[in-house]
Amino acid sequence: MDELNRTFTADGGHEGGAGGVEADFPAQQTGSAGGGARPGGGATETAVRTARTAVADGPRPRIAVLGAGKMGEALVSGVLRAGKPPGEVLVTARRSERAGELAERYGVTAVSNADAAKEAETLILTVKPQDMAALLAELAPHLPADRLIISGAAGITTAFVADRLGVPGLPVVRVMTNTPVLVDEAMSAISAGAHATDAHLRRTEEIFRPVGKTIRVPESQQDAVTALSGSGPAYFYYLVEAMTDAGILLGLPRQVAHDLIVQTAIGSAIMLRDSGEHPVKLREAVTSPAGTTISAIRELENHGVRAALLAALEAARDRARELAAQNA
Repeated sequence: MDELNRTFTADGGHEGGAGGVEADFPAQQTGSAGGGARPGGGATETAVRTARTAVADGPRPRIAVLGAGKMGEALVSGVLRAGKPPGEVLVTARRSERAGELAERYGVTAVSNADAAKEAETLILTVKPQDMAALLAELAPHLPADRLIISGAAGITTAFVADRLGVPGLPVVRVMTNTPVLVDEAMSAISAGAHATDAHLRRTEEIFRPVGKTIRVPESQQDAVTALSGSGPAYFYYLVEAMTDAGILLGLPRQVAHDLIVQTAIGSAIMLRDSGEHPVKLREAVTSPAGTTISAIRELENHGVRAALLAALEAARDRARELAAQNA
């Protein structure tokens, strides 16, 4: 995001922002995943022409990912692994080469945005916030009232999407996910717009569950979600970076320090998730009286680390609100 996920970009990665996450993520190796993935190859233009022919001749596709960068690709891979036939998945991208690449890799159908609006039952919008208005204007003339719109751009409200599309009663769902979607460990917060029903929320959950966990929140909480879990991966990477540097200062080789802290982070996260214990109890289990851990924690407290985290999350929340105001 930063303001994460603030967004899924059209050509991959997230648009950076107030948190400084100018993400350029490595491509996810999803070509071997189930659900019809196949290796790339062949001429891009031929792939796109063949895919467009399939729209007219084949069964009606049901899901379209618009602006399919790396985040969008992760969703495509997820719905295919969940059992969706490749012939029922559409993709669009800013560059025809990118669309053809996805068509070749997964056997899905590459089309224009207008064709996606006409053909797909569910449209997942994964473009940058600054590109959303133009995309909605392109979709509006072609969009029937029975579609479900899922928006994944931070700072873009469901009301903004519905207003720009101008289709009375159109259901819109807002989702804030995060970059671990690339490894099927995302946390995706889902909010219903004015006309979205429980059935629409369930359909959205079915799309995002193959790439992580989902939770329902009121849309009024999405700015806080953006600050906490949307931008959250960056905070953990920052901490790992700092702890790795500390390991080097203490005399460890960089790779040894990196491996130690990464595995410690993974194990700690699993304990937090699976034990059901409060983090205070888990921390106290490591903190012996007059021991090494309490000495370190005393220094963290002396340097105001807890207060810095509170201030950082408030700043991220405030920036998310600014983005929302800019797109009101």
